[in-house]
Amino acid sequence: MRILGINALFHDPAAALVVDGRTVAAAEEERFSRRKHGKRPLPFSAWELPQQSARWCLEQAGLGPEDLDAVAYSFDPKLARPAAQMGLDDPWDPLRLEYARRAPGFLAEALPGLDPDRVVFVPHHVAHAASAGPASPHPDNDVLVLDGRGESASHLAGRYRDGKLDTLAAQGLPDSLGLVYEELTAHLGFLRSSDEYKVMALASYGTPRFLPQLRQYVHPTGHGGFRAHGVDWGSLAPPRAKDEPWTRDHADLAASAQAVLEEVLLELVHWLHGEAGGETLTMAGGVALNCVANSKIAARGPYRNVWVQPAAGDAGTALGGALHLAANEGAPQPMPGPALGRGWSDEELRAWLERAAVPYERPDDIAETVAEELARDGVVAWFQGRSEYGPRALGHRSLLAHPGRAENLERLNHVKGREEFRPVAPMVAAGRAHELFAGPLPSPYMLFVHEVAAEWRERIPAVVHVDGTARIQTVDERDEPLVARMLAAFERRTGLPVVVNTSLNTAGRPMVDDPRDALECFGSAPVDLLALGPFAVRRGRAFG
Repeated sequence: MRILGINALFHDPAAALVVDGRTVAAAEEERFSRRKHGKRPLPFSAWELPQQSARWCLEQAGLGPEDLDAVAYSFDPKLARPAAQMGLDDPWDPLRLEYARRAPGFLAEALPGLDPDRVVFVPHHVAHAASAGPASPHPDNDVLVLDGRGESASHLAGRYRDGKLDTLAAQGLPDSLGLVYEELTAHLGFLRSSDEYKVMALASYGTPRFLPQLRQYVHPTGHGGFRAHGVDWGSLAPPRAKDEPWTRDHADLAASAQAVLEEVLLELVHWLHGEAGGETLTMAGGVALNCVANSKIAARGPYRNVWVQPAAGDAGTALGGALHLAANEGAPQPMPGPALGRGWSDEELRAWLERAAVPYERPDDIAETVAEELARDGVVAWFQGRSEYGPRALGHRSLLAHPGRAENLERLNHVKGREEFRPVAPMVAAGRAHELFAGPLPSPYMLFVHEVAAEWRERIPAVVHVDGTARIQTVDERDEPLVARMLAAFERRTGLPVVVNTSLNTAGRPMVDDPRDALECFGSAPVDLLALGPFAVRRGRAFG
């Protein structure tokens, strides 16, 4: 059974390919088009399809569109209601729904040879759920989905038993935790449906003094539901223009929204456990990318295990839609990891370097060379293996730096053109993480925050956020032998088992994906060394 999954309607268009229950490839369109998030989530863009990522997924398996048994489209227009009936102010929403209805024809045009009758509409939140439940390493699990909106809801709570989803609750629109957080993002001068993670980071600088007021608009209602709409943000704090400095009021408002989000999530999780009674909670939807809230769920919730889809946002519904259809033919295999995107052989990488006419070397071990550069306080662009599926850099497309220099936080934010309050993350060997960090372990996908042990905070200041936490990535040498070797080599030189890891990109640009992207980023940013597969390119030699 060869199934192509497509996410296209809202934002983060993506494609994924599942063959006989096994995930073969998955990638976001932004990595090919170089447009952040692929497109803006407007009705006028709903027709745009992830053509490049879909074609690449098929090429990976040596398939053509005519070879597909099904195409899963992660939205079902038959379930949608008019926006006005749902309390949403979007007069152009009918255009979006019309594009969804015509998706089979659009797909057949984009992928010549595809039979449009093979396109199957998968409900949006079912696709989110299937990206988590069947993709996780826990076959039987309870699943929680929360995002901005689907067809007519913003939430799904259910359970997977024997690979089948039983939906237990769904919250109808206009109540939406995701939309409330999006509204706040815009009120604080950030880009809606893009920069919600900035609000989460800013929240650590404030106190939740607006929490009583927000509870009037955002609160659980019992029976697995909640209210979340109608917040008058301007009555709480003035809006911030894009280029204005943030104030204490802005930070406090972010902290209050984060606190009320966590309160509602914990109530929903406890309700779900009471109804479903499983040991493992799996999560997806854009709200599941809130790693601070995830940590509260892991610490205070009733579940023994909490697993969050690394591509929890809408991009993940491409994979989820395909896995949902695959489940009809038998239990699909768990997701093999996030490294599902493009990769290049050593010889292909060498050809890119020769074409770019930059001096390079091939050291005996690129891990040792990178560790030596990091120990000298150099910044390294790390390009290895297949690219990550989802928004986190997990050791394949990363910027690396020394964690023991406090000024490296400001330095990396300058390199990337980011706000000064944004943290960077540590990667650490899985076997050492418990010595430095308290929280859910292992944490391979950077989707939880951890308390940094007091004795380590002064030793690795670059990765310690203002609240004493860090969003860590644990590295298992069985999954990431090269990264593990680099970490060990860095510790031998510095005594520190941690390296700073942030995504390899600059502000407003998607994460680097192919060798051309890596060379362009290296050439335009103050980075000291590019580790392109086994090859090293040094700034002084390339641009001296």
